[in-house]
Amino acid sequence: MGGTSMSDYVAIRDNIISKPSREDTIYQRVFVVSAYGGMTDALLEHKKTSQPGIYALFANGLKDKSWHQALQQVKADMQAINAGLFGEGELLQQANSFIGERLDDAEQCLVDLQRLCQHGHFELSAHLATVREMLASIGEAHSAWNTAKLLERDGFNACFVDLTGWRAAQHTSLDERIVEAFQGLDLASQIPIATGYAHSEEGLMSTFDRGYSEMTFSRIAVLTEARETIIHKEFHLSTADPRLVGEENAIPIGRTNYDVADQLANLGMEAIHPKAAKGLRSNRIPLRVKNTFEPDHPGTLITGDYVSDEPCVEIIAGCKGIYALEVFDQGMTGSVDTYDQKILELIRRFKGHVVSKDINANTITHYLATNLKTVKRIYGALEKCFPEAEIDQCKVAIVSAIGSNMQVPGMLAVTVKALAQQEISVLAMHQSMRQVDMQFVVNEDDYDLAVKSLHSSLVEIHNHGIAICPAN
Repeated sequence: MGGTSMSDYVAIRDNIISKPSREDTIYQRVFVVSAYGGMTDALLEHKKTSQPGIYALFANGLKDKSWHQALQQVKADMQAINAGLFGEGELLQQANSFIGERLDDAEQCLVDLQRLCQHGHFELSAHLATVREMLASIGEAHSAWNTAKLLERDGFNACFVDLTGWRAAQHTSLDERIVEAFQGLDLASQIPIATGYAHSEEGLMSTFDRGYSEMTFSRIAVLTEARETIIHKEFHLSTADPRLVGEENAIPIGRTNYDVADQLANLGMEAIHPKAAKGLRSNRIPLRVKNTFEPDHPGTLITGDYVSDEPCVEIIAGCKGIYALEVFDQGMTGSVDTYDQKILELIRRFKGHVVSKDINANTITHYLATNLKTVKRIYGALEKCFPEAEIDQCKVAIVSAIGSNMQVPGMLAVTVKALAQQEISVLAMHQSMRQVDMQFVVNEDDYDLAVKSLHSSLVEIHNHGIAICPAN
């Protein structure tokens, strides 16, 4: 259950917990919860704007105490959430005591670490990954504990499943932690509410960062041999952003496959983290994406083998704020692979996310979804690595037409014509032989119009009805 859904307990109770997907029983389900909306941003940093939270402020320096004020604000915010959920009484006191103990422990750890790292033999950067894991875990522990207690109060046999490893005696693998936590639970008579963060010896965030809850969700599904997995969001997985194309024009996607989900994830519009999806796909576990606030709608069913009967575009998606980083060097001809390898090593060093790239005889352009600060660092490193090259950068947007079966002769021509009719300049274009997506690089100012234009010419024209291939 996503953060926005978690912030509405009544909707969770009435639309999800009380409404089993297929059977009459409300049991035989495991619920994996995210932190309340905005809470992980406050604990770490804002996912989109990078505004610093406790972690980012702490990581900025040993003498800076601003993280302490941020922690006190998080505590106040969490207690305010508790008050809104529990009202006055013993349960509120228990809720505040539970989360207060976690925050106090974290605060003491940070104070001790800050003091320790003032000595020359200890380097703060060596411990930051652990700090990030610890702080992230607090958000899910808060929401999971609260949800389990609220459900108990309301007559459900719910139980809190703490995967955070808080004060654990030993480190274990992710799978071992899950198996241990679920031993002794009776899924036929209990409703487990599990934390989306799970502590593991390899470190979940070091690999998946903010996609860690989906990885926990995926591994629980695999280890419990789930028949189906469901992600509850505050919206339908639709043919385009309703805010851009109009709610009357955007329709839910009833069926699609994991390949399409991967393309969306690459654009930052995750239905599920690609590595989490890999586990579901390899174990043939379907994934359903549902709107929390429309519980009777079947949502979107994602499977590994689905291909639409009729070739069509299923979704128009994209992202703004992409930086095109172009490296031109006359000496690149015949050595493109060597140049590309070095460029990618620099991009990885600074943790830039590559959405797409162009290559010709003497030019490589990478399209990066990252912030300007990171781009400048990569740019500077490229200048040192390739002193004779011409390096350029500019801000663009990418718009993509995606579908499980897009092998339609002339579709590319129709797409380019739709953009040309709106006088939108196509700066670059990509279409792979796999025929699951077409990407168009456009000026950032043209993004909204490009989405509307492609949706109108590739989706709306077909009058799909209530959904593209409605799910069962």
